[in-house]
Amino acid sequence: MPDHWHGLVELGTKVSLGQAMRFFKGRTSPALRETGLAWQPAYYDHRMRADESLAPVFRYIFLNPYRKGLLPVEQSWPGYWCSADDWSWFGPMTHDGGPIPEWL
Repeated sequence: MPDHWHGLVELGTKVSLGQAMRFFKGRTSPALRETGLAWQPAYYDHRMRADESLAPVFRYIFLNPYRKGLLPVEQSWPGYWCSADDWSWFGPMTHDGGPIPEWL
């Protein structure tokens, strides 16, 4: 998205979410400053429970730029990345890597 970022990450045991976000924002801030942008001071988080399905979250993140009308359904969002392990189960749920029309 051009004005915000969605991410689904699995934290290990070495750093907290706050530490991971400080690192991420610190590493990306120089590139943002070059374009006159900056991170907001806070962030929103949601902890996934062990019994909670990841599919709705993947689908929300995947569909966000299409629902906002930032690109046609025939194109891939260049900022979307998914690990090969996760794409192995999520990819087949898509329409050849694009959104299923019923999702929109």
